[in-house]
Amino acid sequence: MNIRDHIRIVPNFPKEGINFYDIATLLAHPSAWRETIGQLHARIEAYQPDILMGIEARGFLVAAPLAHEMGCGFGMVRKKGKLPGQTLSYKYTLEYGEDEIEIQPDLIPAGAKVVVVDDLLATGGTMHAAEKLIQKTGAKVVANFAIIELEGLDGRAKLDAPFDALLKCPA
Repeated sequence: MNIRDHIRIVPNFPKEGINFYDIATLLAHPSAWRETIGQLHARIEAYQPDILMGIEARGFLVAAPLAHEMGCGFGMVRKKGKLPGQTLSYKYTLEYGEDEIEIQPDLIPAGAKVVVVDDLLATGGTMHAAEKLIQKTGAKVVANFAIIELEGLDGRAKLDAPFDALLKCPA
């Protein structure tokens, strides 16, 4: 099964000249979604992660069922102000300004092997920030994964840990 056939491309969204890769159609197709989780599981299992960290928001949709399937923990990388209790934050620069993400550090044991998961890698800024933030806990990011990598933006070059994606698509 070709999972690319189940991802809707919305031209000129959220702005002119941008193609939005909508995984809602993939999530709505049970066989294609199971295939996606199976392919990610097969690629990630060699890293033997203790926890998968999903990046807000669509990364949650990928990482949570994948963590369940793999029998490991799941944690969330969220935008600032969205998590209760003690948090660690990391501010980073985007091409259009700054952003800040947070995690709950008590959910990631020091020394844990972590895989960061998102639906799509574009410029790599948010995933790299997630790596840096997780490292602050004493855990080790052993790999980064996404369903889709946008070609030509070289987001993987910003990452410290290895990166892989199921699909490469034009930006």
